[in-house]
Amino acid sequence: MRFVIKVLINGIALWLTSLWVSGMDFIVDTGLTDSAALDTVIVVALVAAVFTLVNAIVKPIVKVVSFLFYILTLGLFFLVVNALMLLLTSWITTFTDYGLRVEGFWTAVLAALIISIISLILTVILPDGKRRDQAR
Repeated sequence: MRFVIKVLINGIALWLTSLWVSGMDFIVDTGLTDSAALDTVIVVALVAAVFTLVNAIVKPIVKVVSFLFYILTLGLFFLVVNALMLLLTSWITTFTDYGLRVEGFWTAVLAALIISIISLILTVILPDGKRRDQAR
């Protein structure tokens, strides 16, 4: 259930960020269903699932390897790591007919900052199962 909630949070954050940041767009194959809006929702959900998996599998490894950079930058290196995770998601989805397009590194850094803020807000609002289990 936590994975589904994380995908939902990441999907909303990615979608809102794509609306606000020029240079970050979703590539939607309009032949999936009869509705263009439903096609967009499906593509956002699939990209959010890939992004969540990248954050769950690759990001911890990168954090361990770049531990020294986190210390030297007083934690600000998380923006670079998040931007790299976004670029990796963009690269992975280029092998499909749908996906995420991020134009450059600085676009990815700005998008990573916005995604982090939106994800933080949504994580506070939406229940994730942890708080409920700790209260018992």
